[in-house]
Amino acid sequence: MMSAAITTRPPTAPVPHAPAAGGTRRRSRLRPRLELAFLLTPALLLFIGFVLIPIGVAGYYSLYSWNGFGPLTDFVGLDNYVDAFSGDVFQGAIGHNLIIAVLSVVVQLPLSIGLALLLNRKLRGRTFLRMVVFAPYVLSEAVTAVIWLLMLQPGGFVDEILRGVGLGGLVQLWLADQSLVLYTLFVVITWKYIGFGVILLLAGLQGVPAELREAAALDGASAWQTTRHVVLPLLGPTIRIWIFLSVIGSLQLFDLVWIMTLGGPANASTTMATYLVDHGFKRYEFGFGSAVAVILFIICFVFALFYQRFALRRDTAGALTGAR
Repeated sequence: MMSAAITTRPPTAPVPHAPAAGGTRRRSRLRPRLELAFLLTPALLLFIGFVLIPIGVAGYYSLYSWNGFGPLTDFVGLDNYVDAFSGDVFQGAIGHNLIIAVLSVVVQLPLSIGLALLLNRKLRGRTFLRMVVFAPYVLSEAVTAVIWLLMLQPGGFVDEILRGVGLGGLVQLWLADQSLVLYTLFVVITWKYIGFGVILLLAGLQGVPAELREAAALDGASAWQTTRHVVLPLLGPTIRIWIFLSVIGSLQLFDLVWIMTLGGPANASTTMATYLVDHGFKRYEFGFGSAVAVILFIICFVFALFYQRFALRRDTAGALTGAR
C-alpha cells in the first residue's frame, strides 16, 4: 500500500485592508486647516485685542460726554460727531492733512524717484550717499522735531545761514507765520521721510532687468525714453505702495507737528491727530476725542479700501495668481 504524498501550503499572511479613500481625503484637507488655524490664531487674537476691541471701545465712548472720570452716564448719541464736523478748527485740520498728503505725492514722489535713479547708477561714493539720504529716517520723530525747532527759531541756524550767503531778505518767522508754518513743517517732513521713499524705490529698481534697458538702448531709445517707457512702468507697483504709505502717514501726522508747533499758531498747523490729543487729553474731553479718533479711523479705512480697489487690485491679483 503506497502512502499518498501530502503537500502542505504555507499559510498566507492576511492582507491588510487599505484605508478608505474618503478618510484619506478628509485627513489631507484637515491637516492644512489645522496648521493654518495654529499659525493664525495668535496673530488673530492680538489683532482682536489690540485693534478691533479698542476701536469698538472708542466708538462706545464717543456716544457719551465723558471727561475720563467716573461712569459713563451722559449719553449724547452722535452729538460729538456733529460738533466735530461743524467746528472750524476740525475742518481746518482735515484740510491741513489733505494739503500735506497732496504735497507728499506731488513733491516727494518725483524727488524720491529722481534720487533713486541717481543713486542706482554706478557712482563713486554711492554707498555713502545712500547712507546720507537714509540717515534722517533712522532718527526718531521727537529728535527730528527738536533739532529743527532749534534750527528754525528766530536768529537760529537757518536764519544765520541765509544771512551768511546774502539771502537775509528770505528770513521769516518760520514757525510763527500762519501762512507759512504748514509748509515749513512739510519741508521738515520731507527731510525726515525722503530716505524711506528712496530706499523703497531703489529696492524696486533692483527688480528691473538690465536686459530690457540694453534692448531699449539697442533700439535707439535715449536714457530718458528708457526711463519713461521701461523703468517707470516696471516701477509702478513700488510707486503705488509708496503713495499708499505716504498718504496714510500724512493723514495720521502727529509727532512732528505736536512737538514743533502744538498745532499753532492759531491752529494754522493743526492736524486731526493733534486736534484729537488736544481735546481728548489736555481738555479732558475723552468722549469728544474718541469721536475724533473714530472719524480719523474711518477716513483712513475708507481711503485704504478705495485705494486697494482701484490702485492696488492689479498688483495684488498678480501676486496671488503667481503664487498658485
